Amino acid sequence: MKKALIVWGGWDGHEPEQVAAIFADVLREHRFEVEVSDTLEAYADAEKLMGLDLIVPVWTMGDIAQELVNNVSAAVQAGTGLAGCHGGMCDSFRNNVDWQFMTGGQWVAHPGNDGVEYKVEIKQSSSPLVDGMDDFVVRTEQYYLHVDPAVEVLATTRFPVVDGPHRFNKAVDMPVVWTKRWGYGRIYYNSLGHHADIVALPPVKELMTRGLLWAAEGKKLALSSAGSSAGASYTGMGDSQYRA
Repeated sequence: MKKALIVWGGWDGHEPEQVAAIFADVLREHRFEVEVSDTLEAYADAEKLMGLDLIVPVWTMGDIAQELVNNVSAAVQAGTGLAGCHGGMCDSFRNNVDWQFMTGGQWVAHPGNDGVEYKVEIKQSSSPLVDGMDDFVVRTEQYYLHVDPAVEVLATTRFPVVDGPHRFNKAVDMPVVWTKRWGYGRIYYNSLGHHADIVALPPVKELMTRGLLWAAEGKKLALSSAGSSAGASYTGMGDSQYRA
């Protein structure tokens, strides 16, 4: 049975407890042993983190000790998956660039605030993570992020939708869903999820379910790669990563 740790907290406006409960239900439905914690000290036991298949952060605008970030980073580098959404993963710790480097991006703005209607455009590829999924429209915060160019983008949204200083630039397609690698570990992020009702929307929940399960598979594959060729899991950063 795979093991997952969900850690929620930080700003209450993102309904972290409710979002954590949705993720816990999804993982338990897929026969995960799930631990849910409301303290960052859950990251203090480095050896325990190494034994997990998946870590799911649901923590916004907090402060974290560098040692705890180091523990999570080391576990992910060794193959533990990391998957999350919205500000619970990519606006967790604004003062920690190591966390931002690992996760692949950092929130910087949501022009128009909550209630903006926009389209999420699925980037059709050979990835089963978006196979069979169609574009969809949401009414929620539209995240503008600073994004690691190394990520594999699976869905985007077009800016600008609302007025603001950013509109004087050319139109940009901002990543909404991406994956990346951190050592042997798989990283999955979805910028949707301002409130629990957004996470529960069928297309959003489906994307998150696929992402959680995909990230958790990395540990088994990492151990296999480490036993055969230490460099194997660091190559094939494109579509081939989904076929591993």
